[in-house]
Amino acid sequence: MKKTTKKSWMIVSALTIGMAVFTPHQAEATTAKPANEMTVKAEQQIKGTIKNIYGDSITIKGKDGKNYYIGIQKFSDEQIAKMNLVEGQEISVEGSLVQDYADFYTFDVYKKDLPKEITKEDLAKLEKLFNQMKKLEKEEKYEEVDKINVEMDKITKPYILASWVPVSFEKFIEEYGFSEKNIVIKENDKKQLKAIYEQWIKLTKSGKEDKAQEKFDEFQKILQPYLDALYPPVTFEEYISDMELDIPAEALPKLKAIYKDAQKADADKNDQLSEKLWNDFNEMINLYTKPISFEQYLSDFDFEIKATDKKQLKKLYEEAIALDKKGDSEKSSEKWAAIDKILNPYYEANKEILISASKVTINGKVYLTQHK
Repeated sequence: MKKTTKKSWMIVSALTIGMAVFTPHQAEATTAKPANEMTVKAEQQIKGTIKNIYGDSITIKGKDGKNYYIGIQKFSDEQIAKMNLVEGQEISVEGSLVQDYADFYTFDVYKKDLPKEITKEDLAKLEKLFNQMKKLEKEEKYEEVDKINVEMDKITKPYILASWVPVSFEKFIEEYGFSEKNIVIKENDKKQLKAIYEQWIKLTKSGKEDKAQEKFDEFQKILQPYLDALYPPVTFEEYISDMELDIPAEALPKLKAIYKDAQKADADKNDQLSEKLWNDFNEMINLYTKPISFEQYLSDFDFEIKATDKKQLKKLYEEAIALDKKGDSEKSSEKWAAIDKILNPYYEANKEILISASKVTINGKVYLTQHK
């Protein structure tokens, strides 16, 4: 469990303005490999039902019983919007096999979001750097990847800043949601905030990052009391009220004390102490968290498990939970490892086959990719 963080800022620093990071299908995106590779032909047609939608990619349960992860990054945003993708819809896809989730992110996909004003010369430089980056990623040379990203940002940032149209101050403040709690910013503060906001925009667009950050800090300092009113500290009782916990009475005072100390460390901006206290708090909370039932545990899997395996899994699961409760992590790890050993063949059999789509047929309409 992670601690709740206060939404205490909304301005994006000039340092963070840049292209979005490609993050397909959450944590597994860069490491998973497709199953049954030999069974998928290039430009094979797949028919099935949409299971999940992830913006520019979807998962499909094929009519052949296999699971597919379909990248539709080659289509324009307008095309994807017109597809009107909905879970449970029937869909037909034609595309080619991809070996890794990261392979969906090609230079053609990357440049879709670049400002149109970018020159051919800079585009050629970016493509060269992009290809170097992809090579270094496969070699797991992540420090070198970071350096390449910095070089690419140097090329793209002037174009991004030039094309950036910031929202008005009134719209910006409105997005905080102060009105939802009837929080009114004093006229004098509002006047100061507006002036600082406009200065921040000017400094950001001119690429003066350090001075823009100073304005950000100045803006934040004036706004902080209103943010504190918008997001008041959550009491210990409120924090644990919606958790499934079984805390003995004698443990409550200690937990509450750590919680208050962690909040104080946050307020004092003592990051090192805050991290330690929240870690201590979460470790204690985990000891008192009510485990989900075996049936709930199984419901997370979208594949059928044999009755004999299910029986063995239930025994191991209940033993692992009991050992976790006792704090015997060494023995519980052995039980979890045994659970993984039983489940691994199921994971392998149900791995997603990765397809980069070039043609999509849905709702009687055909969409062809704009990129090769």
